Amino acid sequence: MFNIRIGNGYDIHQLSVNRRLILGGVEIPHELGLLGHSDADVLTHAIMDAMLGALSLGDIGLYFPPSDPQWAGADSLVLLSKVNQLISDRGWLLGNIDSVVVAERPKLKPHISAMRDRLANVLQIPADCIGIKATTNEKLGPVGREEGIAAHAVALLVAK
Repeated sequence: MFNIRIGNGYDIHQLSVNRRLILGGVEIPHELGLLGHSDADVLTHAIMDAMLGALSLGDIGLYFPPSDPQWAGADSLVLLSKVNQLISDRGWLLGNIDSVVVAERPKLKPHISAMRDRLANVLQIPADCIGIKATTNEKLGPVGREEGIAAHAVALLVAK
């Protein structure tokens, strides 16, 4: 058996009026927010899918289905904590995360440190074990047209 496992995750949500923009558990001032059943935090969702994928445990829709009203408006950091516990219960620790948020606007660089701190607190790992990068889609596709925001994440798990 391997003593490390790697998983990747991806999420995209549509931008919409009358919604808050939350990324990595941080509310970011913007005229549009992300549309979804929960708080639609694409970064946190991609990280959860990466963690689950590393252990072949499916995706977040399996554990927090959008058809279940108990997850309506859910704080994705609470869901992340549950996924982290699931990983721990199976004998694994999170080694590190690397991620990319793809958005034309707003500029995310001023918020990355706060996102890392929030995620690190929930995951109970040092902030320097969480990489978050921000890029644009160079005006291409739905993200480039500012119709949505996407995130990619990779998680490394280490056996306890």
